[in-house]
Parts: sequence; C-alpha cells; structure tokens
Amino acid sequence: MEETEKRIKTHKIRCLSKLKMFLLAITCAYVSKTLSGSYMNSMLTQIERQFNIPTSLVGFINGSFEIGNLLLIIFVSYFGNKLHRPIIIGVGCVVMGLGCFLQSLPHFLMNRYEYESTVSVSGNLSSNSFLCMENGTQILRPTHDPSECTNEVKSLMWVYVLVGNIIRGMGETPIMPLGISYIEDFAKSENSPLYIGFIETGAIIGPLIGLLLASFCTSVYVDTGSVNTDELTIAPTDTRWVGAWWFGFLICAGVNVLTAIPFFFLPKTLPKEGLEDNADIIKNNKEENQREEDKKKQGGITKDFLPFMKSLSCNPIYMLFILVSVLQFNAFVNMFSFMPKYMEQQYGKSSSDAIFLIGVYNLPPICIGYIAGGLIMKKFKITVKQAAHIACWLSLFEYLIYFSSFFMTCANSSVAGITTSYEGIPKDLYVGNSILAACNMDCNCPTKTWDPVCGNNGLSYMSACLAGCETSVGTGINMVFQNCSCIHTSGNSSAILGLCDKGHDCSMMLQYFLILSGIGSFIYSLAAIPGYMVLLRCIKPEEKSLGVGVHTFSTRVFAGIPAPIYFGALVDSTCLHWGNLKCGKPGACRIYDSINFSHIYLGLPAALRGLSFIPVFLVLLLLRNRQLPGENASSGTELVQTKVTEKENECKDIHPNSKFSNDNVLKTKL
Repeated sequence: MEETEKRIKTHKIRCLSKLKMFLLAITCAYVSKTLSGSYMNSMLTQIERQFNIPTSLVGFINGSFEIGNLLLIIFVSYFGNKLHRPIIIGVGCVVMGLGCFLQSLPHFLMNRYEYESTVSVSGNLSSNSFLCMENGTQILRPTHDPSECTNEVKSLMWVYVLVGNIIRGMGETPIMPLGISYIEDFAKSENSPLYIGFIETGAIIGPLIGLLLASFCTSVYVDTGSVNTDELTIAPTDTRWVGAWWFGFLICAGVNVLTAIPFFFLPKTLPKEGLEDNADIIKNNKEENQREEDKKKQGGITKDFLPFMKSLSCNPIYMLFILVSVLQFNAFVNMFSFMPKYMEQQYGKSSSDAIFLIGVYNLPPICIGYIAGGLIMKKFKITVKQAAHIACWLSLFEYLIYFSSFFMTCANSSVAGITTSYEGIPKDLYVGNSILAACNMDCNCPTKTWDPVCGNNGLSYMSACLAGCETSVGTGINMVFQNCSCIHTSGNSSAILGLCDKGHDCSMMLQYFLILSGIGSFIYSLAAIPGYMVLLRCIKPEEKSLGVGVHTFSTRVFAGIPAPIYFGALVDSTCLHWGNLKCGKPGACRIYDSINFSHIYLGLPAALRGLSFIPVFLVLLLLRNRQLPGENASSGTELVQTKVTEKENECKDIHPNSKFSNDNVLKTKL
C-alpha cells in the first residue's frame, strides 16, 4: 500500500513538473514568435525604403505571413490535436527560424544602399554643382534608361522577404492552437486562465524585446561597417534613412531555433492537473489513450473532421464572434503595422524613436492587463456570462476614449512648393509646376530629387538648390548652406540638411497621444483574458483545437491578408512627393499629407471597431436568453448547455464561444 502511494506521489510530481515545463516552453515560444512578428512590423518602413516600393506592396509583404499561416491552420488545428502536439510545436519553431534567416538574405545579395541626393558623397564635397548656379549643370538628372532601375536597386530582392515571411507564418501555425489546447486539456479549469495569462504575458515580452531590438537596428545605418558614416548627408529622422533591418532577422532566426529544443522532450499527454494522485484516473487515462490509438487505426484520423466542422458552423454565437474578430482584427492590424510610420509622419520622429516609444508606452500596460485579467478570472471564479460582459463593456469604454486621439494631431510639415508657398502661406492644392519660384527659376535645379533642407526662417525646402543657396561650408550631415535667395530673413539666409522640427506644440501632442495609447492598451488587455476564456470554455474538448483554428483561419483570410494591402493603398493616396530613381521611375514616398494620413489611420479603425459592437451586443443577448443551470463556485467558468430537442435543431450541441486572438497585433477581443 505504501509502495503504491509512493509511486502515485512520484508520478504526480513528475506530471506536474512536465506541465510546468511545457508552460515555460510555450511561453518562450510565444516570446520568440511575437519577437519575430513585432520586429517584422517595425521594419516595414525600412523595407519600403531599401527596395523603393510603395506602401501597398509593403502591406502585401506583411500580409504574406497570414498566407503562410492559413495554408496550414485548419489542418494543424485538427490533426495536431490527434498527434504529438509538443513535437509539432517544436518543428514549427524551427521553420520560423528558417523563414527569418531567409528574410535577411537580400542584404548579402544586394549592392550598397544608395539614397537619392543632390549632394555628392563620393568625396567631391568641395564641388558646388549641387547649389544654385545660373546656367549650371544638374549632376543627378534622371537617365530615363529602364535598365538603370534593375541595376540600381535590384528591387525584386524583396521577394526573398516575401517568401521568408510566408515560411515564418507556416512555422507559427501550430504554436497558438496546439499550445493553448494542451494547457486546457491538462490544467485545472480554475488554473487555466492564470496559465494562459502567463502565456499572453510572454506574448507581450516578445514584442517588447522585438521593439527594442528594432529601435536599435533602425538607429544603425544599413551598410555600417562598409561605408564611412561620417560622410552621410542624412540623419535617422530623414525619410531616406535605412537602418540595419537585416541584423535583427538573424537574431530572430537564432532565438526561434533555440526555443524549439524543449518541445522534443515533452510527452504527448499528461494526466489532468489535480487528479494525478488517483490511481483509477491514471489507469483510465492510459486506457483512453489506447482507445484513441485504436480509433485512429480503425476509423482514420479524419473521421470526425466533418462532424466537428458542422457542429462549429451551426453555432450562431460562434459565427457571430468570428464576425466580431474579423472586424476588430482589420482595425488593429492596420493600427499596429503602420503605427511607426504614422508617428514618423505625424510627429516628425525617427523610426528608432517611434519604435522605442511604442514599446515603452504600450507594452508594459498590456502585460499588466493580461496578468490582472487572469488573476481576476481565477480569484472571483468568473462565469461565462460575466466574462462576456466584462470583455464587452471594458472594450466599449476603451473605444470611447480612443476618440480623443483625433484631437492629438499636428499640422503638415511646411515644405515650400509642396505644402506651403515660398512665402510660407499654406496651400491645399497646387496647380502647375509650383516646385519652382521666381527666386530659384534660373538655378537649373532638379525638381524631383528629395534632399530637404531647413532654412533659418523655419521653412523647409526640397533641396539646397531650390532654396536658392549659393555656397556651403562643412561636410556630411553638418553641412551648412548660405546665401539662399529663397529664404527671406532679416540677417544672413542659411539652411541645414533635413526637414525643420515640428515644434514644441507637436511634441506635446505626441506625449498626449502616447499616454492615451498606454491607458487604452491597459483597458483593452484587461478584457482580453475574460473574452478569450469564453471561447475556451464553450467548445467541447475534442473540438477545442479545431474551433480555435477555424477562427484563426477566418481572421487570416478576411483581415490579416487584405487589411495591410488596402490600408497601405489608402496611405499611398496621401503621398505628396514620391522618391525618384535614377531611371526616372518613382520610388518610396518621401512625405505624406499628415492631416489626411491621420484621418485614415484613426478614422478607418474607428469605423471598423464601431461596426463590430453590433454582433457583440447580439452575442450578449443570446447568452442572456440561455438557461445556465448548475453554475457554482467550482465550475463557474463552465457553460452548461440548454436542452434542445433533435427535431427543433439538427445542430443540438450549440456552444456559444468567442475568440479574441491577434498574433501580428496586440490581441483581438470583444
């Protein structure tokens, strides 16, 4: 008898330690996958500039992750639950590492990055041919030779980034559905929300590390080590600056491979947590596993696939939540993917500063919100109805305070010939060739090359030549232009490289925007775990992985893939001046209409999120009309189904459920 008890106790400790090991491993996997995802999202602007491609194409590259994900999500979610889940997750981590490595390859296959400039950086800095000189010659007129485009940037190299992102999406597929279902199957029901809260915390630590890594990489010049950075005439705040985007992908590749190792040493199944000391249950568990193996051999692994799909598709509440998630996913993937670009254009920050500020102001509140949400669910034993209401009303409150961000915007940068006249008068529409004025008409300046300077009158100009500057002193980024005929000041007219600062008022607007963003992130994440538990508690154990997978598949197809593309096209429509390649073709956008940009960036997500509350209220109404007998403190989070007759409903096992998962963005929920 004592020997049996000792054996049971040893078995209990071993099983508990393996569950904790899996919890640690899956948390690390969440860190690695979200690290890669947040880094990729932060590098979109750098990729756009490196390959001189429009934002819509960058959006397609970003959405290619979802393409890779949806190729496998349904099959992994269903078949993976019947196979060895930890090993499948480990293989996925290795594949993610391969995808990240492939994304970094173009840097090693391309020539050095060359940015458009009217100022020579080849060592001939003493030449004044880039300044205003009557009857002078233009040193960088477009050649209009189509072959120059291919030779100049090898722009098709972005295909490597596209394919690598698809592979990364394929590798990420099994982590969320199989990892969550594994925890749900073998953890106590009252501990599951807390465990998932820890996992979601890992999904916040990953983006925090990813954003810090991205902030560092974007502050380092892309070709550092192979060029003399002292001779550069651009700063990190310049829209032509490209950071060392490739370096972070190599780090992400290594991290993903390392996190895969523990999964290959974990068991396929475990006894339910808290029941390890019951010999009968241990025996029944083994018999159940054996029956499952016999079932696979007799009936095949796909026997239950269609019945499971029918059960899920006949559930009106489940389908409503898919609609909610698709609408909200459309909103948040756009906001998160283009937030660095928005802060660059709206507030005049560098990519490095914008990414760093996003990490500092948004991710810690989200981390705290996830943990607090899990603790609340565990402490108060929240029921399914209560969880749905918490998620709904907290999200609605956050949505209402979100509208304050419309008042936290800045005016367009004052650029002569684009947003203002040469006299500093703002203009909404220019007719004809307004780039030139009487003060620079005879300077023979390039009119398409973007090489901005800031005059001491507070007005920016497209180039030193268009500012009418005749002389220059200094080298590199410290160059100063003097005797500028278009700069009207009481003293000596001069200009320095780069756009003018947007001023103190705009900096204050940025602070308000970041504070509001942090508050909204905390409220939003506080509702994430209650909302997520509605899904997990309302799906049959055998349908859990498939239900999560179908939901994820739907959000990928109808939001994750199209959203960055159409949003990128809308952002492109606000471009005021496109970069110019040597062959005459347009490159990446250099300056946007920040007012219209803010209308799109803030307005479109607001509209989508507003529409999503219609099905949310329908779900609450359906839940209210359902009888939930038998709810108590020990099973308060379990949904007891209402009895229905077979004649009344073919799909008699209706399980109201929801899904609030968002892997490229923070988290989609009610």
